[in-house]
Amino acid sequence: MKLTRILCCCAALLAALAGAAERPNFIVINIDDMGYADIGPFGSKLNRTPHLDRMASEGRKLTCFYAAPVCSPSRTALMTGCYPKRVLPIPGVLFPAGAVGVNPEEFTVAELLKEVGYTTACIGKWHLGDQPPFLPTRQGFDYYLGIPYSNDMGTAAEGSKSDLGAPIPAPKKKSGKGDAGDEHGLRGAGQPPLPLLENERVIARVKQDEQQGIVERYTKAAVKFIRANKDKPFFLYLPHNAVHFPIYPGKKWAGKSPNGIYSDWVEEVDWSVGRVLDTLRELKLGGKTLVLFTSDNGGTARAVNAPLRGFKGSTWEGGMREPTLAWWPGKVPAGTSTDAVTGMIDVLPTLVKLAGGKLPAGRKLDGGDIWPLLAGQPGAWSPHDTFYYYRGLKLEAVRSGQWKLHLAKGELYNLADDIGESKNVAAANEVMVKKLRAVADAMKDDLGLDGVGPGCRPLGRVSDPKPLIGHDGSVREGFVEGARKKL
Repeated sequence: MKLTRILCCCAALLAALAGAAERPNFIVINIDDMGYADIGPFGSKLNRTPHLDRMASEGRKLTCFYAAPVCSPSRTALMTGCYPKRVLPIPGVLFPAGAVGVNPEEFTVAELLKEVGYTTACIGKWHLGDQPPFLPTRQGFDYYLGIPYSNDMGTAAEGSKSDLGAPIPAPKKKSGKGDAGDEHGLRGAGQPPLPLLENERVIARVKQDEQQGIVERYTKAAVKFIRANKDKPFFLYLPHNAVHFPIYPGKKWAGKSPNGIYSDWVEEVDWSVGRVLDTLRELKLGGKTLVLFTSDNGGTARAVNAPLRGFKGSTWEGGMREPTLAWWPGKVPAGTSTDAVTGMIDVLPTLVKLAGGKLPAGRKLDGGDIWPLLAGQPGAWSPHDTFYYYRGLKLEAVRSGQWKLHLAKGELYNLADDIGESKNVAAANEVMVKKLRAVADAMKDDLGLDGVGPGCRPLGRVSDPKPLIGHDGSVREGFVEGARKKL
């Protein structure tokens, strides 16, 4: 039980506080739906990203960093160090007022860092469940500000289903299974108004103006948190809603790029990264802060995923391989890169190890410590001999070394020679195909090849899920100070 572990760790926490000054700070910046080549360090010719260009020149590119095909699973992997299916066995993503989420019995990276004296904040999109037991403030974060799920999961009338400047869609009747939802939450026209939470209080109803100001709002809050905690170790998780549909670049950015509003928003994200890094430089915290920049899944058709094949929602490389940077002046070698297999599942074990913390006992993790790779240590290797590409509950592909097998049609690709998965070489490599099928089959007794396998852990579940803001504008009891009110 979590409570037992927390009580047992009190002495360790006191000892950790004594040595807190030596512990590094951690910032993880997670963009939503960004394409592999949407930023300069990964080859963008459309978007101007000077701050990310500088981050790459001062840090290290991770050119083979994997997430998941869609949002909730990817964020689950980052928070728990596990393949998403192990701790969030659902076919897709979570929606508003869902009865399920990541089980509160799971240990997040925030909880494990708090055990060794870290102050923690999540500023941005959460998407691991919006009911009270699933919120960031119940999962190890001292502070939360953000939209608890995707920015398109609100009402059409208030701009959640259309881009900046586009006509508001005509109202749709709330009918059919898709609108009513299931235990994963409300969908389509059945979705309630979009809430902005601070800790566990609804502070705003996110309409078009709030959408357009969300990057700046998150960035100001992030800078404020860094300044307030500059003298003690901190963990800041900054998961932007940008650049997910609907596209809402800030008023200072809309129309400023030559390539449309999507590029406007990518460039605003670059500005946000610059503000965070400049704050660290100003406070002389660069030498003691590891910053990771990544995306939660591949880009949509708006994005540029070249030279990768596929987009968000797929297990092609373009659906799961993310543009990732690591920055820690003096610790991470400047202007370098690695193509070793790494991923969201490695964030928890790496940060906890660097912080001097302990991984949860008796609980299987799938990630490994990738600090030797980030530090460019000679002979450092990926902790993953094999990587499994799950799309929801189904295993669709498996990789070993440079070889990747798509299971449905038996397509084999050599990623070292063909990162774009354009040439199926299965016919010339029958032994490798057989080997990889055996590797995939070995997962039957763990996560399973489809459906919920024996190694999947229980979802968290509540009995009476409710929207944080009702369709009548009323705020859920317990999520507003004072008398019940409408927004």
